[in-house]
Amino acid sequence: MIVDRDDDDCKKLKKQLESIAEAAGLETRTRRVGAPYAVINRLAIEELEAWYFGDWEAVRAEYPRVSATVPARAAYRDPDAIKGGTWEAFEREMNRAGYFRGGLRKIEAARSIAPHMEAARNTSRSFQVLREALLEVAAP
Repeated sequence: MIVDRDDDDCKKLKKQLESIAEAAGLETRTRRVGAPYAVINRLAIEELEAWYFGDWEAVRAEYPRVSATVPARAAYRDPDAIKGGTWEAFEREMNRAGYFRGGLRKIEAARSIAPHMEAARNTSRSFQVLREALLEVAAP
């Protein structure tokens, strides 16, 4: 399960999700004790847009006017620690480049950026944790 919950306490929310799975009789990756698991809980507490900052090359592939130097700025070096709202920061950068002047269209941006993303190069820790879990599940 992937949850985008901007203001929740991530530890408390994950504990709740783990408890729900346990109550349903489902083994989770976190709580497994030598048994296969059925549920992996991963949270994007700030916002999923942090993953865009983590793979800025994918953003630039679709929106070439955005600055190549964005990931080097102190405020964006850690995509999962962007202050003041990740989607708002993403919208500001897109606006500076002349995109989404009427407001960020999140679904449109996601659909257009996703095909350019390369999982291995993404610098977002939350993205890499999800990737590692998915690779584990897909392993033979």
